[in-house]
Amino acid sequence: MSASIFDAPKGDIASTVIMPGDPLRAKYIAESFLDDAVQVSSVRNMLGFTGTRNGHRLSVIAHGIGIASAMVYTTELIREYGAEIIVRVGSCGTIAESSLRLRDLMIAVGASTDSNVNRQRFDGMDLAALADYGLLDKIVQAAEKSGTRYQVGNVFSSDYFYPPDGVDVWQVLRRCHISAVEMEIAGIYGVAAEYGIKAVAMCTVSDEIMTGKQLSIADRESSFDSMIRIALDALTGQ
Repeated sequence: MSASIFDAPKGDIASTVIMPGDPLRAKYIAESFLDDAVQVSSVRNMLGFTGTRNGHRLSVIAHGIGIASAMVYTTELIREYGAEIIVRVGSCGTIAESSLRLRDLMIAVGASTDSNVNRQRFDGMDLAALADYGLLDKIVQAAEKSGTRYQVGNVFSSDYFYPPDGVDVWQVLRRCHISAVEMEIAGIYGVAAEYGIKAVAMCTVSDEIMTGKQLSIADRESSFDSMIRIALDALTGQ
């Protein structure tokens, strides 16, 4: 299958890519945090931008919802545009409100999943879907410097946004000390492992799954901005 998900000429996408799920969030990041940002792709309205931050060339490109979508965009960025560093920034829910609360930052050292994609990639065996340690360490240092509450741990990447009735996965996750749930990281880490590039992911806690509490739109904006600043500080050495 020929590449068709980006309409950017070769060279227009940087080797370091920040990836939110929402294309409008990508536009917001580019316009709010990058200098001289230029839109480089718009196929299927999955917007992509390239600009600079403190002299470092960066791209911001959305990956959509779910493991399958995130894998497609990540794979194309690596294979067709030579991406070497992928940083996912998104939101997650927590099932452990005592240790991970609304507005906290979850930094994913690894990602468990109910998806079968990494077993298929790894010839039926279980792949440990892990972040690049060097990138992870830079993110942690930037989070420490910012004073943001954060946790480093294993997240759960689910194929389900709405779990089937009668299925209670939360007890299993708690037993294995997994406190955050999202929908993409395991796929991104699996692709990064296959192609030998560096990836790290972090999510702002926007929902308490067990209590139903959620951040307001205004709180989501401010918390997300904090996460983006941490990512950019880690990537640009500021």
